[in-house]
Order: sequence, then C-alpha cells, then structure tokens
Amino acid sequence: MTSDVREEICRVGASLFDRRYVHGTAGNISVRTDNGFLITPTDACLGQLEPVHLAEVDIGGVQTGGDPASKTLALHRRIYAADPHARCVIHTHSTHLVALSLAGVWNAHDIVPPITPYYVMKVGHVPLIPYHRPGDPAAGDEVARRIVTMREAGTPIRAVMLDRLGPNVWHGSPAQACAVLEELEETARLWLTARPQPLSPERIDELRTHFGARW
Repeated sequence: MTSDVREEICRVGASLFDRRYVHGTAGNISVRTDNGFLITPTDACLGQLEPVHLAEVDIGGVQTGGDPASKTLALHRRIYAADPHARCVIHTHSTHLVALSLAGVWNAHDIVPPITPYYVMKVGHVPLIPYHRPGDPAAGDEVARRIVTMREAGTPIRAVMLDRLGPNVWHGSPAQACAVLEELEETARLWLTARPQPLSPERIDELRTHFGARW
C-alpha cells in the first residue's frame, strides 16, 4: 500500500476533525486495498492520525499490521462486500445528522427530502438504519441489505444514517467520500433550520436528464 493513500486518510481525518465533523475519538475511515483494507485504529482521534499506525487488515478480516483496528471494521467490510464500487468508507458523528435522528427524520427511506439540486446529484437517497449498539454485527447486515435492495430498485445509495450514531458514506476515494459527507451534513443543517419544500418531481427529472442523478 502506497504511503500516498495512508497520508490521504490522515489528511481527510484532520480536515474532518478541524471542521467539527468528528470530535474526541469518534469516527473512522477505511480504504479498500488490493490485499484487504486500511482502517483507522480503535479509539483514535481523527485529528491526530499517523500513517504508520493505521491498521492493515487482510481480505479475510485478519489484522496484519498497525495499531488495533476500529471496532466498526465489520460494518465497513459489509459495505465493501455489498458495493463493489466502494473504495473508501467514512463514519462520523456529525452534529446536525445526529440531531436530525434525535428530532425525527423525514422518513425511514430518506432522512432528509430532496431540497437542493446538489443533494440530489451528489448524495441521493439516504435511509435510516434502526438503532444498534456500536459494533453490533446486525447493523452491518441491515446496511448490506439496504445497499442491495436499493441497487436492485435502480436507485443505488452511497450513504446510510445509523440512528443516534451518525452517517456512513462511501465512494471511490477518501476525498470523494468526504465530499458526500459534507453535502449530507449541510443538507441536514438546512433542513433542521429552514424546513424548505422539496424540489418538485419535474425538477428532479431535470436533474436525472442533465446530470444522471440517481434519485
């Protein structure tokens, strides 16, 4: 695994921490590699990651290097198995998204409505995953089922919201996954603040036609 990927994980972690998307030792980042996975260590502060200490795990889930892996490794592996296009998974405890799950989401299939064009284009549907204790394998089972079900319905997802815990987002790289997370958190903030009307079906169709939006 090249040092560039390790350094990108650390850079994204520091950026998330500095901008208060994560706090304390909350949150984790993983990347799929040719031989397995890299993931942030358990109880690590994302603002203080060091490339050499990232946990290295083989394809079977056995750790082969670095500090002890985050307890969320099982959930990350289920996401990678369910979505072959996923190369990076990020989990945070982002304030507005957690607040939204406490106050009440729009509905269980879409935690926020399609209120901005960039939310529709960059994020798409985000279902709510019922509460499970942190690290519970049942959460991974449910997330994997949602990924498969939504893909079969023609609306593949790249994020879920774990009730009372925070979002899991995934994409082709740490930078891309981070961009999805940012758009998702900002949309939650707007929804909690203003409660605007959703975009009309006609405007969403326009985004599908012009930009290939997966809504």
